[in-house]
Amino acid sequence: MIVTDTKSLLGMKLPALKLRTTNAEMIDLSALQGRTVVYAYPRTSPPNEGPIEGWDLIPGARGCTPQSCAFRDHFGELKAVGAQAVFGLSTQSTAFQAEAADRLHLPFALLSDEKLELTKAMELPTFEAGGMVLLKRLTMIIKDGVVEHVMYPVSDPEQNAEGVIAYLKQSQ
Repeated sequence: MIVTDTKSLLGMKLPALKLRTTNAEMIDLSALQGRTVVYAYPRTSPPNEGPIEGWDLIPGARGCTPQSCAFRDHFGELKAVGAQAVFGLSTQSTAFQAEAADRLHLPFALLSDEKLELTKAMELPTFEAGGMVLLKRLTMIIKDGVVEHVMYPVSDPEQNAEGVIAYLKQSQ
């Protein structure tokens, strides 16, 4: 699946799908009220392993940990400017994500789309590496279950959270 035009996501009602979180909950993004920030990232590497062979050569692949840490560091500010919830989203398993969430001390849950249900239903942009289907980096601001704003591509993962804060401030 190759999607290059994420403008089709604007105004889209999210499908009623439950995704497993690192908090051992099932979350249906379509049912959440208020503004929800979902940043999609390809994958975090295991702490004792290097990245997938050729990872550094894939445009936009690097930066998942710095992106998550930036959302962690700006979490209070995101909440203060109107984000009722913040989630990271990847196609990795919940068990794998739980290790990363714990290691990075994330104050929010990560969502697993391991079965690619949300990815396929919304036609989110993906790529393949290391035999896996991975999400391209993008951020959605969802209001009452409808995509209000999309940031894609996210070329500087470390600045993504600040971009979301700026958007939320100007849209208040």
